[in-house]
Amino acid sequence: MTTTLVQTQPDDAARKDRVSPSQMYHEIARIIERMHRRYLDVLRIELGRIGIDDISPVQVMMLLNISSGEISVRDLIERGYYLGSNASYNLKQLVDQGYVDRAASPRDKRAARLKLSARGTELCEQLRRMSTLHADALIRADGDMQDFEVTYKTLRRLERKWTDVIRSDESELL
Repeated sequence: MTTTLVQTQPDDAARKDRVSPSQMYHEIARIIERMHRRYLDVLRIELGRIGIDDISPVQVMMLLNISSGEISVRDLIERGYYLGSNASYNLKQLVDQGYVDRAASPRDKRAARLKLSARGTELCEQLRRMSTLHADALIRADGDMQDFEVTYKTLRRLERKWTDVIRSDESELL
């Protein structure tokens, strides 16, 4: 009795490991969700390192979205994709803890304008310095920078695509 061994060609093995674009698309969405949670964990750790315990990582994200200058509550909610009641609660906490100054809009007294207080600005500066350290640890060579840029561009394209899908679906409802 003779035994014949069938050797798998490298192309066959590569084909087995490949996933379809739709599988990748779904997996990317899952990875983004997990990465967002991990990033909040990183922020929690960084807050602990600098002795800040009166603010949550989600609230830090809001501070970073407010950044410099003034922004309306509505613009912050749209920019950060926060849920209304959640955003209201978190903004109240940020104002109460002294990270954000809130004032009525000069044009519309019903609308609030937000800007970072000195305390909020200092915290954002500390976190940006820490972000620079994290980024520098990821990017050690030119190839790393190219990979980072491709990832950034791909994620931005995906964000635009999802925004277009949402907008086109909303316009169909009108």
